[in-house]
Amino acid sequence: MGKVILGFSMSLDGFINDKDGSVEALYPDWDTFRDSEPLTEAIQNTGAVVMGRKTFEMGGDFDAYVEGYEFQVPIFVVTKTPPKKHPKETENLTFTFVTDGVESAIRKAKEVAGEKDVTIVGGANVATQALQAGLADEVHMDIIPVLLGSGLRPFETLDAQQVKLEKIQVAELPVRTCIRFRVVG
Repeated sequence: MGKVILGFSMSLDGFINDKDGSVEALYPDWDTFRDSEPLTEAIQNTGAVVMGRKTFEMGGDFDAYVEGYEFQVPIFVVTKTPPKKHPKETENLTFTFVTDGVESAIRKAKEVAGEKDVTIVGGANVATQALQAGLADEVHMDIIPVLLGSGLRPFETLDAQQVKLEKIQVAELPVRTCIRFRVVG
């Protein structure tokens, strides 16, 4: 059985997007990062993705996921209301809009992923709920040397006493530092 992995890129001052909701400043190295070992490995090991509605909407043109999204696997979007128009899909990349919570989305994603990992991308609320419910096995945090000053912080509402982490890997790339943690309690 694969793992459930939370993945974020974060500014040095702890934000996963800026005050306007943009993540652009967190990917100054996108051209080289997309071919890096950490991302290539994550793509190969991922069998399904879980994301929140806001993260899904960051893609703008929903149909662009078909050709432009790095994870060409089933995507489970946690939302209160599915979009009126279902995005384009392929044999590999499908969308399921889950209206009954994070636990349900992760359970469905695990069924589809089989032996591969379920990767939770973005979505501070979804990530916090997954950690609170004890559903995450690892946290993968990429630290970007930029200060945003304000924006969205992951885990702001998390009961920190409930979650314990153990560092398992650090990878230095030219722009980012990739840190991997195992959730141990």
